[in-house]
Amino acid sequence: MQFVSFAFLLLLPVAALINFIIPRKLRYIWLLVISIAFYLSIDLKAAAVMAGTVVVTYGAALLMEKLMGDAKDDKPKSSLVVLGLSVVILIAAMLIFRSGKIMGAIGISFYMLKSVGYLVDVYRGDLKAEHNFCKLALFVSFFTQVISGPIERAGNMLPQFSYPVTVDFDRMRDGFLQILWGYFLKLVIADRLAIFVNSVYDAPTQVEGTVVAIATVFYSFEIYCDFAGYSAIAIGVSRILGIDVMKNFDSPYMSKSIAEFWRRWHISLSTWLRDYVYIPLGGNRKGTVRKYVNVLIVFAVSGIWHGSALTFLVWGILHAVYQIIGFITMPVRDKAVDLLKIDRGSLSHRTVRTLVTFLLVNLAWIFFRATSLKQAVEVIKKSFEFTPWVFTDGKLFKMGLSQASFNVGIAGIALLIIMDVLAFNGVEIRDRIIKQAIWYRWIIMIAAILAISILGIWGAGYNASSFIYQQF
Repeated sequence: MQFVSFAFLLLLPVAALINFIIPRKLRYIWLLVISIAFYLSIDLKAAAVMAGTVVVTYGAALLMEKLMGDAKDDKPKSSLVVLGLSVVILIAAMLIFRSGKIMGAIGISFYMLKSVGYLVDVYRGDLKAEHNFCKLALFVSFFTQVISGPIERAGNMLPQFSYPVTVDFDRMRDGFLQILWGYFLKLVIADRLAIFVNSVYDAPTQVEGTVVAIATVFYSFEIYCDFAGYSAIAIGVSRILGIDVMKNFDSPYMSKSIAEFWRRWHISLSTWLRDYVYIPLGGNRKGTVRKYVNVLIVFAVSGIWHGSALTFLVWGILHAVYQIIGFITMPVRDKAVDLLKIDRGSLSHRTVRTLVTFLLVNLAWIFFRATSLKQAVEVIKKSFEFTPWVFTDGKLFKMGLSQASFNVGIAGIALLIIMDVLAFNGVEIRDRIIKQAIWYRWIIMIAAILAISILGIWGAGYNASSFIYQQF
């Protein structure tokens, strides 16, 4: 069962109704039952791997708590050994089961990082070990997050299981609007652009250069809409069920630097890497060279987390190099701005920085999408071959999308950009809709449902399990 399946659309109202009726103190049990059923419907082997993760995480946390007792600073070495062994077991399991040699790795990277973060928090004394096995199991397996995140923190989730909020009409309405936006991003934009991108990447050397360049830009929006769409659905469904989940995307392509991009893209992962890798390594507290080394390590880890292929490592390292170059050249750039009397706050300056950042991110995405380093280089070289006649000879519409469908994709990207610009400037359209008269809200929701139903990618050959980040 997937978020974009009819089975899920039938399950959600039933799950929400029972969740609304059941006593709040027992709600976590119902959510655990749904989560188990959801994951079992996807893959039995994957469910067994998750069950093992829950057992290891639960037992290790309790054992560390017992060994540490009331100690805060002078923790016994045995507790560190338990932490180390449990983390090694979890990371090893993630690498082994996700390698492709052994099946059952659906969403494993996401719930493994949740488990590792929880164990580290317990060892640090930031959290007390959860003694209720069902609540800990729900934290690890909460079905809205288990496939593609967000990578939540136990400090946010566990209290909500123990002290659930009242689910009212406002929460349901807000959650429903988020779900609609997520489906629009996924079905109307991401899955449409994927058809074009896949056609080009199947044989990039046989496609006109400008078409390849367009495909690289389309992929930047495809992966954004795919992942942000999933996150929006996950956040919306969670909200309907009375759980508040962290925001995972914040207009990332509006960023004016690579560092800002990573504060806005996949926020749950970037903050996890900051708190559990970058800061423990010393962050920026141990000198400039060490800071650069730490940045390289963090983004290498990010690349490896996404996959074992060398292309993912290059993608991660490339983002680290971008930032290091930015740090090194900052004094020169600041001096140039002063000498030329450039207004950093001007629209033109901010627009140029945003476009440059997007192009750098777009270049890196080529390595993320390519099946090999060789193909990535071929795509980059091909993208610089300017072939403007593709806009008139019809070749642009031979990549799996008709002209009408291609135009729908462009319109979808334009709408996304408008929404992100508004959000970037503090205008939240969802909040504005909620404040309108009921008839106005219903017109918008019905129009959104019709747009998704009519313009979404459906029909024969559609793969309902094709969320890009599910493979991680």
